[in-house]
Amino acid sequence: MKKLIMQAQYPKRRWLILSLFFCGMVALSSRAIYLQLLNNDFLKKHGDARSIRVVEIPAHRGVITDRNGEQLAISTPVDSIWVTPRKIFENIELLPDLAKIMDMTVIDLQEILHDRMSREFVYLKRHANPDVVKKVKQLSMKGVSTEREYKRYYPAAEVASHFIGFTNIDDKGQEGLELAYDNWLEGKPGKKRVLKDRLNRIVQNIESIEPSVQGKQLELSIDRRVQYLAYRELATAVKSHRAKSGSLVMLDIRTGEVMAMVGQPSYNPNNRKGLKSQYLRNRAVTDVFEPGSTMKPFTIAAGLQSGNYKPNSLINTSPGYYQIGEYMVRDMHNYGEIDVSTIITKSSNVGASKIALSLEPEQYWDTLSRFGFGQSTDSGYPGESSGSLNSFNTWSEIEMATLSFGYGLSVTPLQLVHAYSVLATGGVMLPVSFVKVNGSVMGKRVMPENITRQVRKMLETVVSANGTGKRAAIKGYRVIGKTGTVHKSIRGGYSDDRYLSVFAGIAPASEPRFAMVVLIDEPNGDEHYGGVVAAPVFSKVMEGTLRILNIPPDDLSTFTSPVIAHRKKSDQPQGFD
Repeated sequence: MKKLIMQAQYPKRRWLILSLFFCGMVALSSRAIYLQLLNNDFLKKHGDARSIRVVEIPAHRGVITDRNGEQLAISTPVDSIWVTPRKIFENIELLPDLAKIMDMTVIDLQEILHDRMSREFVYLKRHANPDVVKKVKQLSMKGVSTEREYKRYYPAAEVASHFIGFTNIDDKGQEGLELAYDNWLEGKPGKKRVLKDRLNRIVQNIESIEPSVQGKQLELSIDRRVQYLAYRELATAVKSHRAKSGSLVMLDIRTGEVMAMVGQPSYNPNNRKGLKSQYLRNRAVTDVFEPGSTMKPFTIAAGLQSGNYKPNSLINTSPGYYQIGEYMVRDMHNYGEIDVSTIITKSSNVGASKIALSLEPEQYWDTLSRFGFGQSTDSGYPGESSGSLNSFNTWSEIEMATLSFGYGLSVTPLQLVHAYSVLATGGVMLPVSFVKVNGSVMGKRVMPENITRQVRKMLETVVSANGTGKRAAIKGYRVIGKTGTVHKSIRGGYSDDRYLSVFAGIAPASEPRFAMVVLIDEPNGDEHYGGVVAAPVFSKVMEGTLRILNIPPDDLSTFTSPVIAHRKKSDQPQGFD
């Protein structure tokens, strides 16, 4: 009853209210129709500006493998954590939780954010641990986001670190072959349009704008098995002789491929915290040294090529020294009158000096240059040194004499093994290759085949029972080689107690396949001769390589005859070899 009375008393008010509601509904509906159907571009544009983004699709860097396809460098997907500082302070109550996850103090985190408040993108952690990334995502904090990247991983670690090198945090090559082949390995990032939520998380992929292009695979020349063997034996020798450092390089003389290249001390490219810069360089390519008696085969080659000498030509080395002006060249013993072959076998400095001095300087220089001394190998390895070989116009008699037994010039281990490979190929120089070679390789003839064959025959006597390098012998195989023990150069002359121990060799002798140089820098203790320190490393690595690659033996007689015993300290090779 009351309700009917109220409706009768206020009819106009009721209709006014209903009219107002109706007008409001019409206005809102008209506005909605106008915005949604007639003029929706404006809202769509501003909506897209707040939620649709174009993001980069990271490209996968190319895989590096050894010659058999074993992975040596791969890029694995990881997440990096980044923030927009001004947005973080909109929910500052979560800041202590973020700091705890990032293993930071709240004060340190606040300082980072305040200093970069004007920026839209600030990294908090690159290549974060998956557990950290998971916790950050669970936090759901506004202004904190993750980004997919790639991190380089090296399965062989320190075994191949000097050879391969490494990349920086942006996956760009910084050292070694990673740097040399950076353009080949790096990919091209793509682009896509995505829809993001208020926490900057991708909720929908809208379209692909430009696909990413993955980096190309790089197949290296080294054999991972041989590389590991070389690393193990070199590291053992450096440690046992308490040496300063060491290098080893092996070439396949048929193709010029580097089969193994290791150095000591090494480093782990997967963990470079606190790493010293001197550990990074590849000593086999960048560091030069005076090669000592390992140069004598090339002096002999120059003498043979001159036509003045044959392997059986006699040289008088009495009385065991040779006066050249105010200088004296000495042998450890008076070998008397010996032939050219014995100069190599006994490593006579006097004999080598007399051969060198009988040659025209230009002729001698030309022979050494043909073997590649004083020149880069053009391998393309970053930081490769060319060594040094002075012009013959500046040579004095004593310089020619010392040059004959490896003083007065400098080489890298790579250069020296490259020169020995010319002896192995019969006088043909092949280009050095760090990547796998498929097919035949064109070389350049630099020496007559008969000369190199004669020198190889002489070098085989070095690894005999009477030679200075008998510890380089390999049961079942004939070995060619030369020892070298070099006094290290110091300010004002040469040290009396600091040495370089060197061995350069080729095997098998009957049909050469590999050439190798082993260098041990400053071995400590009583043993410092190249034939004692470096030669055993050559023997172990070369023997293992020949067996791994199933190279047939070429000296079956050693399987029925007693193995040559190692010399005792009292029976050390005479001379500095």
